[in-house]
Amino acid sequence: MNPLRISGTQRASAVELAELIEATERVVALTGAGVSVPSGIPDFRTPGKGLWAKVDPMALATIDAFHRDTKRFWDFYRPRFHDLADKEPNPAHEALAALERRGLLGAVITQNIDRLHRKAGSEDVIEVHGSIATASCTSCPASYPLEQVESLFDAEGIATCTCCAGKVKPDVVLFGEMLPADAMARAEELCSGADLLLCVGSSLEVYPVAGLPEMTLGHGGRIAVVTKSPTPYDRDAVVRMNGDVADELQAVLAALDR
Repeated sequence: MNPLRISGTQRASAVELAELIEATERVVALTGAGVSVPSGIPDFRTPGKGLWAKVDPMALATIDAFHRDTKRFWDFYRPRFHDLADKEPNPAHEALAALERRGLLGAVITQNIDRLHRKAGSEDVIEVHGSIATASCTSCPASYPLEQVESLFDAEGIATCTCCAGKVKPDVVLFGEMLPADAMARAEELCSGADLLLCVGSSLEVYPVAGLPEMTLGHGGRIAVVTKSPTPYDRDAVVRMNGDVADELQAVLAALDR
């Protein structure tokens, strides 16, 4: 981390958040696409840069679109999954993993499908939008690790099950699908019991995940928001940091070490 990128105000906020984390018993993190931007993964909604600035999600990222035109779906997602597989965690992921190792963070709830929290060393990760780690047949129970998916593509560019020739879909949540029930139940349980919820790199606008901070607030807990974009919870946050998430979280770690 370059210390010149942290202003005096940001340092003060980092110290404040570090002291809050240290003094709080049950701390949980909720992360969104912004936490992976420093790893070279674009978010979804940044004007001109986000993934959905270039394509219509309703044309490609729905379960209906997958079944209606599976080739078009994979034409878009196949190179993206290749790209995601090569990405590495950044200091924001590493900071959250370090907090968990120190016993200061109970779990990470993430909207991200990129596996980078696990790659960074976080152990208790709840992936509420699924993960690229596996893909499953839509016609039978067969499941394939990411490393095997490339071998499933037929001449038309469609991933096909080796067991039943059914269509294979990545285990990520598409528009029109329900979020994994077990993952959401665990996320709701954690947020309802959290004394402090760290909201990192998320716009907190996409439901039902956007309702999780309200569960923490509703049970008397507090929230801290670390992200560049405005969120609906900014006024509720006891600490609000709006710089680069990697720099901000590394500054919090540095404050804990003083």
